[in-house]
Amino acid sequence: MVTVDEFNGWESARLRPALLECCDVPAWADALLAARPYRNLDALLDAADRSAADFEPADVEIAVAAHPRIGERRDGRDLGSSWSREEQSCVAADVETVAALDSANRLYEKRFGRVFLICATGLPASDILTAVLLRLGNDEATEAKVIRTELRKIVRLRLQKVIV
Repeated sequence: MVTVDEFNGWESARLRPALLECCDVPAWADALLAARPYRNLDALLDAADRSAADFEPADVEIAVAAHPRIGERRDGRDLGSSWSREEQSCVAADVETVAALDSANRLYEKRFGRVFLICATGLPASDILTAVLLRLGNDEATEAKVIRTELRKIVRLRLQKVIV
């Protein structure tokens, strides 16, 4: 974790890897670094959110591809793997819910061609299952908007883990 002052002063090469763990879109990380200095954490979070709102569809796909399927844990000791495990810790549930979630994930992937993305922090598996089942009814344009919103929530939470 770094302070906003450290974020403002450190070399970009030192900060960029942590930013890419927050959101694996190089242009986004570079834009945040180029816009320094930030007066406080809220200003940085707002800038990150505005930048993420402007993602091209290809950027969204890159960012989503960096996330594991809900219910699956990323192996590894890197920061992103650790965050993923923490964010999905609430997904542990009874065997039937886990099986239903796995099935719904696969239906979603078949329908939309990408993993189901949701800001899972604090959500029980039953709520995640309900969300995936509801979102299966979305058309592509609606789902793209939902994904952007969920991605921005995840980015915001992760940035708050990096910057104090």
